Amino acid sequence: MDRFKATTIASILGIIGNIFLLIIKIISGLISNSQSMIADAFNSAGDIFSSIMTFIGNKISRKEADDDHNLGHGKAEYIYSLLISISMIIMSVTVIKGIIQTFIEEEKFTFSIWLIIVCIITIITKFSLYLYTLHLYKKFNNILIDANSKDHRNDCLVTTSTLISIILSLKGIFWVDKIVGIIISLWIAYTGIKLFIESYDVLMDKSLDDITKEKVYKLIKKHKEIIKISHFNSTPVGYEYQITFTIYVDGNLTTYKSHEIANNLEKEIEKNIPEIYLTVIHVNPIN
Repeated sequence: MDRFKATTIASILGIIGNIFLLIIKIISGLISNSQSMIADAFNSAGDIFSSIMTFIGNKISRKEADDDHNLGHGKAEYIYSLLISISMIIMSVTVIKGIIQTFIEEEKFTFSIWLIIVCIITIITKFSLYLYTLHLYKKFNNILIDANSKDHRNDCLVTTSTLISIILSLKGIFWVDKIVGIIISLWIAYTGIKLFIESYDVLMDKSLDDITKEKVYKLIKKHKEIIKISHFNSTPVGYEYQITFTIYVDGNLTTYKSHEIANNLEKEIEKNIPEIYLTVIHVNPIN
């Protein structure tokens, strides 16, 4: 299974699973008027949108480079993850406004055993999807899969909180339901903001991280012929980077020999550092 096929499967499973959960949550939430369950249902609606965006973003990002997009379409992953993050933030604000209104009107919900059953089904479904997508993310390092994996993990925690608030209602403690609904919504907003920042950084061509850059420098230092380097630049291309820099070598070396050093170093970097998509090295003589 390749990187793009894995992402497609993850998104399709997410769509199917979340549609099922949305239906049972919204029915049980509206019948019982449970604000935490309704918030959880909105969360599932957002998950469906996220999975659809994952599917579309993955399909576009897998396209090869062409005359109009010389570095390929890898950034599509981050454009669509940005859309996912915005939808999560908007959804959380909408749900919080609704819950505040129920506080003002002092609405209570009606306990139902189906609320507990729905919570248990959700936790089992989401935990299974979390384990699967986490495995795929570790294997392929795809931000769209990572976003879905974190979302499935968050949903397990969110629904566990919903389950606790429902159980407390049996003791006549109804206000916890509303508080949990707000906490769920704030958690969704927090996750959305983190995803927004991560996507925004790549789209704004954030530089290569220090750890990966240090790996590059270690490979450069192995070549004793290289006297110094300068003008190190990096550009994200989807989940990978293109890097460029200048090396300075002894001016007495032949042109062939100096460029052979650069060519060998380019191959070493791209072979040993998977985060690097392309390495371009400029050679300058120095006396």
